[in-house]
Amino acid sequence: MGGAGAGAARRLRLVRASGLASLARTTATATTTTTPQNLIERIVQRYAVGLAPGQAIAQGDFVSISPEHVMTHDNTAAVISKFKSIGAKRFHRPTQPVFTLDHDVQNKSEKNLEKYRTIESFGKANGIDFYPAGRGIGHQIVVEEGYAFPYTMTVASDSHSNMYGGIGALGTPIVRTDAAAIWATGQTWWQVPPVAKVELLGKLPKGSSGKDIIVALCGLLNKDEVLNHAVEFTGADGIRSLSVDERLTIANMTTEWGALAGVFPVDEQTLSFLEGRLKRLGPNHSRIHRARIDDLAANPIVPHPDAYYSKVIQLDLSRISPHVSGPNSVKVARPVHDFQSGGAVGVTKVDKAYLLSCTNSRASDLREAAAIIRGKKIAEGVEFYVAAASSEVQRDAEVAGDWQALLDAGATPLPAGCGPCIGLGVGLLKDNEVGISATNRNFKGRMGSRSAYAYLASPAVVAASALAGKITSPDLLASPSGALAALTPSFTVHTVEKRQKAPAPTASGSSDADATIPGFPARHRGELVFCDADNLDTDGIYPGSHTYREDVSKEEMAQVAMKNYDPTFSANAKLNDVLVSGFNFGTGSSREQAATCLLHAGVRLIVVGSLSETYKRNAINNGLLCLECPDLVADLRALFAADADGADGKKKLPTRRTGWTVEVDFVRGAFEIVAGAGAAADGGAVKKSYAVPVVGKAAQELVVAGGLEAWVKQRI
Repeated sequence: MGGAGAGAARRLRLVRASGLASLARTTATATTTTTPQNLIERIVQRYAVGLAPGQAIAQGDFVSISPEHVMTHDNTAAVISKFKSIGAKRFHRPTQPVFTLDHDVQNKSEKNLEKYRTIESFGKANGIDFYPAGRGIGHQIVVEEGYAFPYTMTVASDSHSNMYGGIGALGTPIVRTDAAAIWATGQTWWQVPPVAKVELLGKLPKGSSGKDIIVALCGLLNKDEVLNHAVEFTGADGIRSLSVDERLTIANMTTEWGALAGVFPVDEQTLSFLEGRLKRLGPNHSRIHRARIDDLAANPIVPHPDAYYSKVIQLDLSRISPHVSGPNSVKVARPVHDFQSGGAVGVTKVDKAYLLSCTNSRASDLREAAAIIRGKKIAEGVEFYVAAASSEVQRDAEVAGDWQALLDAGATPLPAGCGPCIGLGVGLLKDNEVGISATNRNFKGRMGSRSAYAYLASPAVVAASALAGKITSPDLLASPSGALAALTPSFTVHTVEKRQKAPAPTASGSSDADATIPGFPARHRGELVFCDADNLDTDGIYPGSHTYREDVSKEEMAQVAMKNYDPTFSANAKLNDVLVSGFNFGTGSSREQAATCLLHAGVRLIVVGSLSETYKRNAINNGLLCLECPDLVADLRALFAADADGADGKKKLPTRRTGWTVEVDFVRGAFEIVAGAGAAADGGAVKKSYAVPVVGKAAQELVVAGGLEAWVKQRI
């Protein structure tokens, strides 16, 4: 590995010395552009299809994408049903999908085994790469087998596809309808999110790890700073000090931080990792091979020095000490010292400990835990569960003696797969138990009982806690009096002034018709209806009592729209309404009816402060446009705020029909109040205009077709 890494470093130095890292040199760009772009935009540029000549991808754009690969796991069965229901008969590109069975691998019921057999036979019949239960967690396989490769865009029908950013790929989640669309047509759509730059300064102190970085980011920057953003990690010294495994951990948990992607730059560490994979897989691997690695080194893709970022966050790594997340929330994080006698939390006993998941069960994680636990025994009364991220990882740990060291200490082995991380199989938390885990989520009830207490930490802290029977760290376990000091993390967050794209030309140049497809209106007029609420979840929009009924008519769906939020909503809804609401709209479950019920109620456009990404995908996949405009929401809240006694008619209502006519220009990205607001707005008939995202042709096509399924049917 050392020789391979040195060779990779030499090649990268030669590349830099030769000036080949210039922005003019990229690999396989779909459309070249001289516009300053960040790394996310440059990668999307390579995978966008149907762009106009010279069109530069930018944040906010709706684009059609043809990703390098699409991964589905146990949910492949549901995607198969969707694929067949839209009438698809064959895969557009059989080398694009990959099937991995990883979620419910402990379930040996005939029903589950039959599902697994169905997925396998369907994959083999269509020439799809298939990995059976026991081979490992899908995300780990995607990285090990090169389905995610630096500067590629690989998607998955799973929220932790962000992990691929650890090796410099753009990984992002999609929903099942998207996966079926990619199978059938090779493509789906994506709205390029705002991009945040996270600068990692300095180096981690001894005893801290990549997991501590992301636990601290999730728990201390917990005000949705990067919600629905893509994150680019920068900082040469900080990143150089992180192993690829640590980068994968951090990228994986950018999901919990609220981001849609978390991408690291490609450097000597990345190239060394690929050299190691090449040595292991052999010279004839179809995705990781000599020519591709050499091309990667010779043609790096880097952000332009003048690239735009919506915000810049700086983190001093030298101030990161071992941290623990929880209980039952990633938005709460404390130094492990707080869990000691006299600390802010105090001694916290542990009933179960977990070293597993796609976040932290690679060979280096198992090695770190084994080094702490070797020759010792798990504390009495503690159950310690271990599962490797893949069968390959387990073999490596067995050869190194790390796997046996964990078992000798009393750990219970589980098959390579998701297992307790998602609440499946043995070892789940029971009522009032406390668990500490190296996984990525500790939501209430996710790993078992809703009355249990789940904490997250690094493999080192998990191993030490299993030995001690309480939450602790290796240094505290070894010498409480001589333990490392708890450090106060140092952050800065800088929000950059919004960059406005140049408006699309009209009249004297090209017309609105040139920027829209046939059948898509350049503008929409309707009454502004204001539902002043944040975190309006899908159960509030469409009740759970109707979600699993298959006999609900469009009329009944319209009648129950927003029922759990405002029972009067549907009775007052009108055709062409523009629904405006607060922040994190559509959070909660992924039920598609939360979008279609509003369509059936007459709503044709939703404008919100911010939006759940899953809701947005479901809405646009059903032909309902959703745009974000936080300034509009802030102004409406200020205007309609209740006064002291609520006697002036302005008191907060769940749903307010404003009587205002608004016009939204989808081509120019403008939201205008054009009539009816004069009396309320400073006594004058003054229009007010807000910027909203331009609706690109990818989204237009879905609206005209009536949704993604109909769009696919037109193309197969």
